[in-house]
Amino acid sequence: MSQSGKTIRNVFDISYKMILYSFKIIFAGKFIYFLVAAIAFYFFVTGINLFSNSNFSEEDVYYLLFFPGLLLIFYPTSYGIQNDFDSGMLEILFGIPNYRYKVWLIRILLIFVLVFLILLILAFLTHIALVEIEIFEMCLQLMYPVVALGSMSFMCSTLIRNGNGTAVVMIIIGMLFWIIGGSLDLKAWNIYLNPYDLPSDVNENLWDQIVRNNRLYLAVASIIFILTGMLNLQKREQFL
Repeated sequence: MSQSGKTIRNVFDISYKMILYSFKIIFAGKFIYFLVAAIAFYFFVTGINLFSNSNFSEEDVYYLLFFPGLLLIFYPTSYGIQNDFDSGMLEILFGIPNYRYKVWLIRILLIFVLVFLILLILAFLTHIALVEIEIFEMCLQLMYPVVALGSMSFMCSTLIRNGNGTAVVMIIIGMLFWIIGGSLDLKAWNIYLNPYDLPSDVNENLWDQIVRNNRLYLAVASIIFILTGMLNLQKREQFL
């Protein structure tokens, strides 16, 4: 085998092992409980609406899928570093320069992809059982706040370095966003903004602009949160 062939094979081999390890960390601990809770919540609410013959709209579907998305993103981003520490892998990761960034970046990407795929399945079931929706568009809209909250959770975990502490902080932050998100002037900054919930007293063009700004802010915030988290990982002495 040529040198270039060996290099490509080594890259694929390392990437494969990193992905396998990332999935082991993602599914470690209590993630399965959050997964079961997310699916149970979805089927419970769907069942109620299915048998009550209530009118279901895209606005309702967004809220229906948003909570499972939060449950799915919450555990792996809040407890990932603590799981590394508990499994004895944290010191190994910090012992390899720059390697830890690749591991955590791949893990975060896999978490987002996994949540997106699960939301696609749930959206497809909703499309069949309750109301016709644009499945991919719905899930794409959901991923903006889900990714933003997941990225914020990852950043907080690099500061607090404890899963339970990160969970408490994220709950407090989430409640604050919920409280201040009611004002129209702040809707563009509201992480819970539902793009399908057009207020009756707001012009449609204005609402479209608010939604676009909101999604832009969430995307930029997600990048900033992840970069900040990666910078925090440079402080080896605070983790070991």
